[in-house]
Amino acid sequence: MPGETIGWGLIGTGTVAQQWMIDAIRSEASSEVAAVFDINRERAAQVARDWPGPRVEDSVESLLANEAVDAVYICTTNETHAPLTLQAAAAGKHVLCEKPMAMNLEDARTMIGACEKAGVVLGINHHLRHAATHRAMRRAIADGRIGTPIAGRVFHAVSLPGFLQTWRTKDAKAGGGAILDITVHNADTIRYLFGEEPREVVAMTQTAGMGEGGIEDGVMSVVSFDSGLIVQMHEGFTVEFGGTGLEIHGSQGSLFAKDVMTQQPVGTVTLRNADGEAEIVVKPENLYARGVRLFADALRGKGKPQASGEDGFYSLALALAVREAAQTGTRVKIGSP
Repeated sequence: MPGETIGWGLIGTGTVAQQWMIDAIRSEASSEVAAVFDINRERAAQVARDWPGPRVEDSVESLLANEAVDAVYICTTNETHAPLTLQAAAAGKHVLCEKPMAMNLEDARTMIGACEKAGVVLGINHHLRHAATHRAMRRAIADGRIGTPIAGRVFHAVSLPGFLQTWRTKDAKAGGGAILDITVHNADTIRYLFGEEPREVVAMTQTAGMGEGGIEDGVMSVVSFDSGLIVQMHEGFTVEFGGTGLEIHGSQGSLFAKDVMTQQPVGTVTLRNADGEAEIVVKPENLYARGVRLFADALRGKGKPQASGEDGFYSLALALAVREAAQTGTRVKIGSP
């Protein structure tokens, strides 16, 4: 277990790290950013100037050798998540890895096994399950407020900002495309909301002007569960005015969540049933700060990360099944450990 203060090492200091994770780590009373590394040396140096304190390392190896680092946050392109996690585990560092945890299920299994063998905690940064709106919906479903869940719909097609239209839209080898960028988020969300594993999926993708080299910039899928529940998901990079949200329909009521598939602690949840409509009041909380806090608790032996390596595996398995279903035009069963 770490000492009184958890020292974090950042591998990758890009958009998510700078906009969300550094402040989230610094907001946790017993955490500090001890070291940073980025292949873009100037970007890492700028982080150290903007958030004084961390040592700027010149390699992943030197960051992992830094005794002040107890845990690493991996925020790099998708194809590097698995090898960096294995390096960190071998160095005895706990790992909070961005989604998707890997590019394939074999690497995901290896990551889970390596962290277990090394005795380090592995968490996946699926931030949406930390949203107060999502947690309220999960409680409402579990408490039977809509009866038996029958169907759901996730709409998470947005307009990808220009500064993010790099490897996400241009480089399949780096893990580009709407599926590994957004579908994997929604996969985790529906698993979290319903507390059961999806089993089969059908899907179709599109390229609507942003994806290059065959990379999909939009996808729709329908997922089925053993209970009979079905869920439709829509993800994309090219929808500017659609908004995001969730609908969950049950035998005795429906839940409607608006503007909730976002990094911001915003959105509303409404319950509609035979008595009419009523808003479910939620207390907004920074999604990333909550994730860091629960990960820090796990490092001290207090529970598990909110999204574990196994959670990351199942969400990746669903996302990869969506891609296979779209490519083959067939109904695809979802992999398991």
